[in-house]
Order: sequence, then structure tokens, then C-alpha cells
Amino acid sequence: MTLIVFPAIDLKGGQVVRLAEGDMDRATVYGDDPAAQAMLFADAGAMHLHVVDLDGAFAGHAVNAGAVEKIVETFPGHVQLGGGIRSMESVERWFDLGVSRIVIGTAALKDPDFVKRAALEFPGGIVVAVDARDGFVATEGWAEKSDMPIADMAGRFEDAGVAALLFTDVGRDGLLKGCNIEATVDLARVTDIPVIASGGVAGIADIRILSLHADAGIEGVITGRALYDGRLDLKAALAVAAAAA
Repeated sequence: MTLIVFPAIDLKGGQVVRLAEGDMDRATVYGDDPAAQAMLFADAGAMHLHVVDLDGAFAGHAVNAGAVEKIVETFPGHVQLGGGIRSMESVERWFDLGVSRIVIGTAALKDPDFVKRAALEFPGGIVVAVDARDGFVATEGWAEKSDMPIADMAGRFEDAGVAALLFTDVGRDGLLKGCNIEATVDLARVTDIPVIASGGVAGIADIRILSLHADAGIEGVITGRALYDGRLDLKAALAVAAAAA
């Protein structure tokens, strides 16, 4: 199985940004044309994109909808979208507009039945975000930490038909400390649901190691700051992922 490399486009105030540890006050702006950024990733060979409406994650509803729509219209591959999607109406709307997969985080903890209904209605289209601080699930745009262990969160959706679990170690996100590979692989081992790694990718070594675990249930990896800072070359990352298949 080939590891999917998802370049990330995080949106705040219509701009492309990256946060440090999920802190909205620690945002670095990388551009003001998200659709153009999506095309740069496409030109490098990316066929998958991970888009997050950061404002939406905190507001609980779409805030950067216009920017997302332009990305979907422009990007020739598959767009995976998260951030504030907490109702069936919003799920349906984004699928109708051409989004390939929807990432649900806060609602997965607070309203699991909604996620299960969505997964049933849109087979292969729902990804559950398992965002962790110190081993426990973080919610509300990572601003709050729950008392639910990440393994319990994964188990809740084991037979629900979700496409994947998106595991983010919030304490590493945007800090280039290296992906928490051990925790990611541990999660993959306790669930039959494919796992996407996220948070802290520092360079090509993270891609190479995760590629070696693709057969263990690691479906993909999301990378943002390392690409924007030039520490990771997207073409090289895609080549490493393809070579390990």
C-alpha cells in the first residue's frame, strides 16, 4: 500500500497559515491565495490535499467557505476538508460541492451518532480526527482536552464505516519536532481503521519511516510547515512514498 502524502492548507481569515501547537495566536502566514497554493501542490504531483478551516473549527461552522470552494474548483485531485463541520447539512453541502472526504473532530467526541449516520450515508467519505494532548482527545479546535483516551475514541468508531482516523499529536503540530511515529503506529495496531499521521513532520525521514509502516495500517501523512519552510520537498516526499509501496 502506497502512503498518501497530504499537503496541508490551513485557512485563517482567508489566508494560508500554519499554527504552532494549535494556537490561533501563534499563526504564521504563508500566502493570501489558497487556490494558487493548491495548484502549486498539484504541479508538484500531489493528488490529495488536506484543507482545514481553522476559523470554522473554533466557530463551529464554515468561516472560510469561499476559499475552500475555490480550492475545490481549482485542485484536480481529492480534497479532504475539516474544521467546524458538525451537522449533516454541512456534510451534504461539502460533498455536493466536490469535497472527497470530510474530517470530523469535535462532533465525533460530542455526538458520535451523527458521525455514524454520516459514515453510513457517505461510505468511504468520513474521516474521524483523533487530536491528542498527552494521550487524551483534544476538542474545540484543540483548545480543550477531554478525559477520553485516544484508543477509546478509535474504538468508538471501529465498526461505523469511517474511512480513516486522522491522528494528530497537538503538542508537536507546527513545531517541526518530527512526527510522533510511535503513538501513530500504536494507534494503528489497536484499530482496524486506517490511520493518517499528522503533526510535527520535520522532513523526508518522517515520510520514509511512515512509508515502512503503510502495511501496518498507516494510510497517509499530512505535512504543512515543513513544506512551506522548505525543509521537505513535496516531489521527493511523493517519490519516497511511491518507492516504498
